Amino acid sequence: MSKTKEAPEFQPSSSAVGEFRNCPPTDFSRRVEREALQEALADARERMPFDAPLLINGRTVETPEKIESLNPSAFKELVARSASASKDHTDEAIKAARAAYRDWSRTSAEERAAIILRAAEMLRERRHHFSAVMVLEAGKPWQEADADTAEAIDFMEYYAREMMRLGSRRRLQPYILGENNDLMYAPLGVVGVIGPWNFPLAIPCGMTCAALAAGNTAILKPAEQTPLITYLWVMLMKEAGIPDGVLNFLPGKGEVCGQRLVEHDEVNMVVFTGSREVGLHIIKGAAETPPSRAFVKRVVTEMGGKNGLIVDSSADLDSSVPDAIYSAFGFAGQKCSACSRLIVLEDVYDEYVKRLVEAAESLKVGLAENPGTQVAPVIDKEAAEKIRSYIEYGKKDAKELFCADLDGLDEEGYFVSPSIFPVDSRDHKLMQEEVFGPVLTVIKAKDFDEALDIANSTQYALTGGVHSRTISN
Repeated sequence: MSKTKEAPEFQPSSSAVGEFRNCPPTDFSRRVEREALQEALADARERMPFDAPLLINGRTVETPEKIESLNPSAFKELVARSASASKDHTDEAIKAARAAYRDWSRTSAEERAAIILRAAEMLRERRHHFSAVMVLEAGKPWQEADADTAEAIDFMEYYAREMMRLGSRRRLQPYILGENNDLMYAPLGVVGVIGPWNFPLAIPCGMTCAALAAGNTAILKPAEQTPLITYLWVMLMKEAGIPDGVLNFLPGKGEVCGQRLVEHDEVNMVVFTGSREVGLHIIKGAAETPPSRAFVKRVVTEMGGKNGLIVDSSADLDSSVPDAIYSAFGFAGQKCSACSRLIVLEDVYDEYVKRLVEAAESLKVGLAENPGTQVAPVIDKEAAEKIRSYIEYGKKDAKELFCADLDGLDEEGYFVSPSIFPVDSRDHKLMQEEVFGPVLTVIKAKDFDEALDIANSTQYALTGGVHSRTISN
């Protein structure tokens, strides 16, 4: 098989042997690291606009229709032009993935892992370049972009190592007379991966590497807002030796190639991270099993959150306030795990809110490429308009505690004001609907039991937190 013979021999480094270890964040207090990312930003800007074609069966494919990636910090700046896959392109990619599946699924777990670990080493070496592209294409501040790249490395290392651990056949005990029971893991087939824009490297990388490490072939459809960073990772995987057809790249419109991945009879599984609306649509579509399909399509989705942070009477406010600020406003609140509901017990409410507003007033809103920026722009015009509509609703329905002055930034980029609103009811619109932006709602609870009831009062159930120094809570 041609899967690895043209790839360089994999030489494990200290990071590629032994137990999994998280990739640490870059220490930007060191001058050498700051200068390295500044140089990577300058290099990326010189190369803009990038080109991001399709990759089908190892071949790059251009399309007449293009998708433009704009810099969220300066929307007149074109970062990349990507191809836009049609239904026919999608069918071609599925055919290539199906053809490659037989050999790839029979490749040993160690060989599959070696390619992924080799790519992880390469990504580690080019870390600042990938982070710089993310700053420009996704509008991620330095630390957020660096963390995204580090998490991608973690996913590659973790799934490769886990598959090496799980990949061999194991004899189960106890032995039964005349009967042997063996355990082994088998891949499913072709996996369609539909990625988000808010973690445009880590999450597509993680979803795809899990599939590849297990012996599946994959078709990766990135978010329309951030195809470039995903394309660069796919090409890195190709350079590391991933065989033709095993990993295919399909930027395009969700209603075209994304929908085709969901409905096609040769796609065995779909994994998705994104909005609740789209996720539920995928679940519904994949559940339809026509007579032409010989299997039930599997779906894994992660669809957002409306996360609550409870602050009880014993909480250390000196640590709780900065944590809430970071969770609510980091990456402009564009994380499904962001804190959007702050539930504070009444006996510390006034003091907590006072400190919260003071901390919010110190937030630095600015261009993602500026190293001191804490709150950068949101991803695009549509997102900015939607978030602003929630802010205007909050100003009319609840007196804001805080709303940042943008100083004209919104005239050049997709900036919205980080805002904090107090509400009296758990049923308030700002308490129930996912805003996906830098909007934090604060509500008072009379005791811890009521705080828990408020925290559990939404249709979302992703994450949550408690600040307390009382162990019984």
